[in-house]
Amino acid sequence: MNRMTLPVLSGLILATSLFAQTPKLSTPAPSPACTIKQRVGLTDIEVTYSRPSAKGRKVFGGLVPYGEVWRTGANASTKVSFSTAVRLNGAAIPAGTYALYTIPGEKEWTVIIDKDTSLWGAYNYDPKGDLVRFTAVPGALERPVETFSIGFDDLRDESATLCLCWEKTCVPLKLEVSVVEPVLAQIRAAMASPGRKPYAPAAQFYLEHGMDLKQAMAWVDAAIAEKETFSVVHLKAKILAKAGDKAGAVAAAKRSIELAAKAEGAVKEEYIRLNNELISSLH
Repeated sequence: MNRMTLPVLSGLILATSLFAQTPKLSTPAPSPACTIKQRVGLTDIEVTYSRPSAKGRKVFGGLVPYGEVWRTGANASTKVSFSTAVRLNGAAIPAGTYALYTIPGEKEWTVIIDKDTSLWGAYNYDPKGDLVRFTAVPGALERPVETFSIGFDDLRDESATLCLCWEKTCVPLKLEVSVVEPVLAQIRAAMASPGRKPYAPAAQFYLEHGMDLKQAMAWVDAAIAEKETFSVVHLKAKILAKAGDKAGAVAAAKRSIELAAKAEGAVKEEYIRLNNELISSLH
């Protein structure tokens, strides 16, 4: 028995040694992982997912069946993170990280934001973990998308479109964030505190969001009193134009051009162009 056992043990040891020495191979993933980050307003958004390719296959209604829960990508379930509360197609979603599932349909998709981010695919998906469900209408693409893509479009201060696109289908999701109230709180705190005030940024925010133009003018004048620069004077020209004071806007734009002509750096050329465009628009 001892003579028979020794060769067997020697063989096992040799096999184990050879296995341990086998080099690991790094090969391309069929569905590469992807992380996309985007700031919308004051909100940081991150989407982590894997990207399958069509490779000649029929995708929706084939590879991805209609009427069944889909991981919205490949491999592990797709994850989406929001640094602040948002609204997605009107549904309220608190800040946090969630799994993004969908149920594709020919004329309507169901989008699922789920609290369980630990799953591989949708095999053990349980609707009890759903935070919200809502519907979205798919659109047709003129040019097919070979590799599944999640991206952002139509970026605004308070909104964007989150797009799910593959083959000839794209599902747009309206993303809305809160900007005005958080920024107003910052402005109020900054103006009440000692030291220098953010006059120009506050005036810019008021102008861009259709707020009190008299207050914006007072702040831009305060900024100019501290230091007259071509950029701040251009801001004054835009506020005057928005308020309907064409003559005042033209005069401010011309003053901004004078200041820019004396300045150094390439940015002055940009402001000269912007001021000339503003003047042209007022004639």
